[in-house]
Amino acid sequence: MKKETILHTYDSLEIGDSYDHLRFISEEDVLTFARITGDDNPLHVDSEYAESTRFGHRIVHGVFLLGLISKALGRNFPGPGSVAVSISCRFLRPVKVNSEVRISVKITQKFEKLKYVKAETNIYTLANKMVLAGEATIIPPHDSE
Repeated sequence: MKKETILHTYDSLEIGDSYDHLRFISEEDVLTFARITGDDNPLHVDSEYAESTRFGHRIVHGVFLLGLISKALGRNFPGPGSVAVSISCRFLRPVKVNSEVRISVKITQKFEKLKYVKAETNIYTLANKMVLAGEATIIPPHDSE
């Protein structure tokens, strides 16, 4: 498992290579995201409201979680210079505000002609329950870049 932040080029990546990272999502993170995007759904920002819902507490924006995947691809694995061609996901269960998640990226395919890679992009709770299941097609940096 690769954890350090180093550049992984198309040529250096192998099917099965992976990257995992833990991230605590604070109340400040969620409120900042709501302020920046304008998505102030009370389910995310209002404790009293959220307690009255089926979830029983405030939850993190799904798109915030997707942003953690984008950050991992662009800064950690493959790393700086990577370009996401597509990212898709399903939100499987809510993430409570002020909790920690594990972001996981695993290379599943390489496309020699285009020099693209495909990766599983998943997020888990610390209890190893998947909260986001996805995949991404990425143009990783090339050795000449």
